[in-house]
Amino acid sequence: MVVVQDPPVTSPEPRRANPVLAALRNFWRQLTSMRTALILLFLLAVAAIPGSVLPQRSVNIDDVEGYFVEHPDLAPVLDRLGMFEVFASVWFSAIYLLLFTSLVGCVVPRLAEHWRAMRSAPPNAPARLDRLPQHATIEAAVGGAEEIGAALRKRRWRVAVRGDTVSAEKGYLKETGNLLFHFALLAVLAGVGFGSWYGWHGNRLLVAGSDTAFCNTLQQFDEYGLGPRVNATDLPRFCLELTDFKADFLPSGQPSSFRATVRVDDGPARGFSVNSPLRLDGANVYLLGHGYAPVIRYTDRYGQAQTTVAPFLSVDGMLTSEGVAAFPDANIDPKGGGDREPDAQVAFEGLYLPTAPDQAPFTRSVYPAERSPALMLWAYRGNLGLDAGIPGSVYRLDPRQVDSGRLKRVGEATLLRIGEKMTLDDGSTVEFMGTRQYATLSIRYDPGEKIALGGAALGLAGLLLSLTGKRRRVFFRITTGGSSLVEAGGLPRTDYSGFAEEFKQTVEAVERANEEGSVKR
Repeated sequence: MVVVQDPPVTSPEPRRANPVLAALRNFWRQLTSMRTALILLFLLAVAAIPGSVLPQRSVNIDDVEGYFVEHPDLAPVLDRLGMFEVFASVWFSAIYLLLFTSLVGCVVPRLAEHWRAMRSAPPNAPARLDRLPQHATIEAAVGGAEEIGAALRKRRWRVAVRGDTVSAEKGYLKETGNLLFHFALLAVLAGVGFGSWYGWHGNRLLVAGSDTAFCNTLQQFDEYGLGPRVNATDLPRFCLELTDFKADFLPSGQPSSFRATVRVDDGPARGFSVNSPLRLDGANVYLLGHGYAPVIRYTDRYGQAQTTVAPFLSVDGMLTSEGVAAFPDANIDPKGGGDREPDAQVAFEGLYLPTAPDQAPFTRSVYPAERSPALMLWAYRGNLGLDAGIPGSVYRLDPRQVDSGRLKRVGEATLLRIGEKMTLDDGSTVEFMGTRQYATLSIRYDPGEKIALGGAALGLAGLLLSLTGKRRRVFFRITTGGSSLVEAGGLPRTDYSGFAEEFKQTVEAVERANEEGSVKR
């Protein structure tokens, strides 16, 4: 007899997982965990600290330039790290996008799970109710399970009746609040992102007077920034004229209130303050600060007079201000064909004191309001370097021109009061005519601010629900022996110190309902 043996049975070789897909799956699992979301949220808060401590170009470029002057070695390093444009930097955007992705991947699955949990019936009662944290027995004549369920429904429990057992649960608002809070956080992030894409901003130093009015075009901004989806033609059309500025100060010199009054186009004057911006159609105007612009008249050696209004930037809390008044078209011989002499240009470095001290040294103002205004001037003559086409600050002279000798100081510094004149070596004169006030304005449009505001409100509501909601379950089982008994058990799903009292009240309510039902029967 020939015995035929079957070939040995071999199990198939298990498929090896693709290491790249496995790594990506593990990365996604780690990224969408709640722990990672909390870490990224903390990093985002830490990354925003430099934007609150250091001056930002998008808010006030003058403060950034002042920081460069005060910290010439540190400022360039911080600038390379993006510390003066924190919220537009690559590293801040990376944290922002990772947080957004993490929250989406974390919240969406939880939403689906919560939806299924809310639609599902409460679980079956455990076999041993006496092992639950709360346990009680009702020794009285009772009705059926439906009557117990009805009593629980009156107390807003979700109830499932299965034969002689009743399961009930309450507290789903806690998870609802958690999800609402996280979706609100997503709304805030989306609003910030939407605003950065479709928003714009611009800063302008606006001097009082109709001859210094400003129109909302890019060419008239001192500094501006447009979102990636915004063109220059998208800016709303309006013009502003600063008609008045009122600043009140405490005796110590601390400002107590600022209020600017502007005329929008040809309409009536409208006032706004630091905490109450001017609302326009398609833009908001914010008041950032103010200062003084000395009015200086220069009469050259040919008798030609020129007047300039030169804004000076404040250097301390008493509004001691520094600036430059330049006259590049001065000393042009009217008989010489009107050609400009590059080496005969004139400029004045100035130190303005709203309230000058009674005696020297006249280096700092003693009060920010104009009680005793004085202007210290240093005269320069030569080539200002304005024709070279190299961008420079309008608030200070080009130090390269001074160091090279192409621009030389003329005479000594002179302190002028309003109406006083100074005469230079060539017979030309400069007169301090007075001052005008100016306001530093930030004009902005952020279409995502309403989305962010709504998200913040929803987040607050979700947080309240999350803190007040408590998950808990109660179970009842009817046992029949010599007499009917009801066994009850309670289980808190979250830390809830008042659950013992609530469980007691619930059992008492069920007992009363059953007694009332027995009497009716």
